[in-house]
Amino acid sequence: MSSRDLAESQRAARRLAVQFAALIVILFTILGVVVFAIVSASQAEATQRSLVGASLIDSPHDAPPGVFVVIVSDRGVLASPDLPPGLPDEAAIRTVHSSGGEVQSTQVLNGQSYAIRTSEGARGTVQVAVSLHESQEELARLGWALAISGVLATIAAVFIAAWMARRAMRPLADALALQRRFVMDASHELRTPLTLLSTRAQLLRRALQAASGDDVSSPVAPTTPVSPTAPVSSASAGEIAEAVEEIVQDSRILTEILEDLLIAADPREVAPTSRLDLCALADNAVELQSLEASRRGLVLVRGGSAEPVMIHAAGASIQRLFTALIANAIDHAKSEVHVEVSRAGGNAVVRVSDDGPGFPAGMDAAAFERFASSRPVSDSPGRERHYGLGLALVAEVASRHGGSVTIEPSTGERGAVVKVLLRVGS
Repeated sequence: MSSRDLAESQRAARRLAVQFAALIVILFTILGVVVFAIVSASQAEATQRSLVGASLIDSPHDAPPGVFVVIVSDRGVLASPDLPPGLPDEAAIRTVHSSGGEVQSTQVLNGQSYAIRTSEGARGTVQVAVSLHESQEELARLGWALAISGVLATIAAVFIAAWMARRAMRPLADALALQRRFVMDASHELRTPLTLLSTRAQLLRRALQAASGDDVSSPVAPTTPVSPTAPVSSASAGEIAEAVEEIVQDSRILTEILEDLLIAADPREVAPTSRLDLCALADNAVELQSLEASRRGLVLVRGGSAEPVMIHAAGASIQRLFTALIANAIDHAKSEVHVEVSRAGGNAVVRVSDDGPGFPAGMDAAAFERFASSRPVSDSPGRERHYGLGLALVAEVASRHGGSVTIEPSTGERGAVVKVLLRVGS
């Protein structure tokens, strides 16, 4: 694994660890809040029971510790010993005595909180005060315990998440590195013979041009001089030179495709884009595929807009897109394939249709997945094996350029219609 891949893997592991630790913290916080709320509600309920229960005792001297009772009747005032300063709450007693019912409040007396309930009973007006000091201390201890536990759980979660993330990311990073190595090695190995092919084709073109007496513009000089008496006529030399020129163009296109594949294999890389005429690219793709279409007895037609439709894209990628779409249509067509380029609002629209059987029912969603094919796999000698990668490559190229690809319902004699949307360049 390269240092760049290792650094990328480590960053991904750290992000995963942070996200996992954050999830643990959120879950623990929710759990702590729930526990704290349950304990607090339980204490409030216990305090309420103490207030109601103490209001029923016969004598203030029978009140349990932390509970203070004051009974105001016509015979006088009875109060618990060691009544905290500020009790009884005379305003609450007057309110209950005049209007009946009960008054309940929480007050801070002498630095401590008390829950006070004043009600009217058979023996007079009864006021009960319950100290909240112990329950508040218990809640404070619980809060500190939850906070410390949360900090410890967060630290443990960070270390555990980092360890698990490294273990989880290692196979993925190795697989990604293997994929990149394969693409780079394959591209490197293919680039060399393609370079040689292009060089030899240019030498041959130069020799044929010299034999036919044409002007020579190629920067590559032949290594072997061509005899003027060579048995090559001007007409045949011109035809062969034209064919060789097509070989040169094909080798150049293949080299650009390899470069585009290298960029597509690494999501960290961005392919350079330029302002391109989608119609010109479609015309070029149709011209390149016309020989194969003719060999199969098919008519390949380019329709749609005659005016330029400009987009910002990587030329090799769009060329791959057209090649895959047309090749897929040629494989399924009975007699003709249509390639249409148009503009709809802010989008450039590419439609490639054929008059074949169309896509099987339920194939729309899976058609753009790799290795998805509606044709049976054949290993018979002489028959080309299909791997179901063409439309997947179309979807990948469209996605990289912010576009989309869909299958349109077939109409009339058209069997399959694949539509690609790409953003129009300014």
